Amino acid sequence: MMLVRSMANELIPHQLRSYLYSAFRYFFTPLSPDLTLAIDERCGMSKNQVYEAAEVYLSTRISPKTERLKLSKTRKQKHFTIGLEKGELVVDGFEDVRLTWRFVCTEGQKPHGGEKKHFELSFNKKHKDKVLDFYLPYVLHKAEEIKKQDKVIKLYSRQCPFSCEDDNERRGGSWGSIILEHPATFDTLAMDPALKKMIIDDLEMFLRRKAYYNKVGKAWKRGYLLYGPPGTGKSSLVAAMANYLKFDIYDLGLTSVRSDAELRRTLLSTTNRSILLIEDIDCSSEVLERQMRNKNKKLPDRTGQLTLSGILNCIDGLWSSCGDERIIVFTTNYKDRIDPALLRPGRMDLHINMSYCTTDGFRLLASNYLGISSKHNPSFAEIDSLLNSTEATPAEVAEELMKSDDPNIALQGLVNFLKRKRDEADDETENKATGCGEVSSVRRMNAIVSRVKRLKTNVDQRKIMLRKRK
Repeated sequence: MMLVRSMANELIPHQLRSYLYSAFRYFFTPLSPDLTLAIDERCGMSKNQVYEAAEVYLSTRISPKTERLKLSKTRKQKHFTIGLEKGELVVDGFEDVRLTWRFVCTEGQKPHGGEKKHFELSFNKKHKDKVLDFYLPYVLHKAEEIKKQDKVIKLYSRQCPFSCEDDNERRGGSWGSIILEHPATFDTLAMDPALKKMIIDDLEMFLRRKAYYNKVGKAWKRGYLLYGPPGTGKSSLVAAMANYLKFDIYDLGLTSVRSDAELRRTLLSTTNRSILLIEDIDCSSEVLERQMRNKNKKLPDRTGQLTLSGILNCIDGLWSSCGDERIIVFTTNYKDRIDPALLRPGRMDLHINMSYCTTDGFRLLASNYLGISSKHNPSFAEIDSLLNSTEATPAEVAEELMKSDDPNIALQGLVNFLKRKRDEADDETENKATGCGEVSSVRRMNAIVSRVKRLKTNVDQRKIMLRKRK
């Protein structure tokens, strides 16, 4: 036997020997009646929908024989979240088919590659068509129902520490998440009622037009530009949109993205039915780069980094079609600083001006913070007049209303605040009118005297209200 083996190694080529060995094993190894489907965590650069559905579905199919489980619960979840530990089995049944699920984790081959996760689904080969055509669609449907029953809105960020539930996010787009607990709703936003209704109607129309977007050949997405001074409620509006739609928010800071390729990977790792938020888009030097280059023609072209064209392609190019039912929101304090290419329809479809506090916004804030309406307080007329002539943000008005639990004191404090802002605006206007910013001593003295008189009057009024209160 040793002689025959040596002669075979010398005379028979290695490829032919391998073929003969495999043929020998094929004919003498008994055939297994089972078929195993491997369901990987990711499908290329995107998430595997079947893997996510299996993860949710199997949490409701845990058998008493299972030895190890993962358990978690967030503050807003109604029930515990149960997951499988690696190597654990779950036996499921569908009509007359017995199915076995196994959760497998393997170490990545590359350094710092992390774990590779997948499910193995085993069943008898004769039931392959039934499993593919009926059982797996059933799993997808049940998983969606489970998600809707215990839906929590998450806020994702690339700078956020990774949660225990988001290990699969590390390799794809480096997203970490926390539970979004922002209480803002459209009922609490201090906005013009007509503008608020217009935004709600636009969102509802977007949700029900999937077939329309397919018919016209457009990606099912919608872009919003929120612009206005700081403190006008842009972030609160985004939170209200997320709470209204039950969409997760992906907060993307462009300064954390180093290249166009990284931006594509990051956006592909976001889920459907989500809001992509890019705040203060005007503060990104990359967005301003195109305008600066057109002006001075001195900036060199940079390769391998984030560019305006890369941003445009991800928002409205071929890459934007890799997902459905997505909303993109840009916020800015200075709309005129943004490149016009970002503002056109198809990228930013709806431009929303978040203006200073209006009389309607003030009434809503007074009702929310103090529990009063214009029918019960005479100060409303004076405040309405001051708001029409003074620029005050909803955040400033809300801060004044929070300073006292007594509605009369809080409203009087708001009146004094608005008068101070009005006087400061008048002084600034007067200084600009002089050209060099100098005001005559007589005018300055008159302004000081009138301001002292107003302050004394306000103090006397507050003393009277305190006496009545006592």
